[in-house]
Amino acid sequence: MSNLGDIKRRIVGVKKTQQITRALKMVSAVKLRRAQQRIVQARPYAHRLRDILGHIAHGINPDAHPLLDVRDPGRICYVIITSDQGLCGSFNQNIIRRAEDEILTHTESEVEIVLIGKKSRDYFSRKGYKVIGEYVDFFKELTFKQAVDIAELLKDLYVKEKLDRIYLVYNEFKTAAQQDVIVEQLLPIIPVRPHEEKNLPEYIFEPDQISILDRMCPNNMHIQMWRALLESYASEMGARLTAMEYATENADKLITELTMQYNRIRQENITNEILEIVAGSEALKA
Repeated sequence: MSNLGDIKRRIVGVKKTQQITRALKMVSAVKLRRAQQRIVQARPYAHRLRDILGHIAHGINPDAHPLLDVRDPGRICYVIITSDQGLCGSFNQNIIRRAEDEILTHTESEVEIVLIGKKSRDYFSRKGYKVIGEYVDFFKELTFKQAVDIAELLKDLYVKEKLDRIYLVYNEFKTAAQQDVIVEQLLPIIPVRPHEEKNLPEYIFEPDQISILDRMCPNNMHIQMWRALLESYASEMGARLTAMEYATENADKLITELTMQYNRIRQENITNEILEIVAGSEALKA
């Protein structure tokens, strides 16, 4: 009978866990819909701004603006964007693994990192890397100002020549079940070469290219950082939704298996009791 009690307690435990996974799935679905709306609104502007800025930057002297200045990559910074919470499958592990692989390729450069999210903070802070910025509890209320603050920090470090390359490492949202790890150069801004142009028209600049770059370069950094944060957040919600859906389905299967096992043992116990009763009755007759 002790086996029956253990199995029954386990069934109850799995059902409680399933309630949690189902609730997290529903919450993630709601948040994912909102996150998708935001990223759909931000993407076209961010991509178009990047293309136009690259088009403007092409053909002028890189020394004309400090954010176009290309230097030897002696000091490289990676901005690694993960989540603050777990229960989202391999979302964080994929980012951390890719970021560390990228870092290890720069054996002749000094690497510094900016960590966004508790998961990246918890991992890289133990590895001995030089951390120049940490942002945790970041995605509770994600705002554009947060993106601006990070972008301004990076811009100042680059302009002061304390950094020579800056890369973003984040998950780009595709679908709820698919997120692609992206490593993207943020600074210096990459000019669009003629064979890379995407049917961009020729522009007449007023007052001049340099004045426009002074306004557009910082703005582009703000927007690209904002887009990366939105991409990461939508990817996190999609990964969590998928993980909780699988967990709920697995709980269903486990409950079914445990219930069958419970019924089988219970039936065996009933059969044994009947056999004992019959055997006792036969013994009395004898």
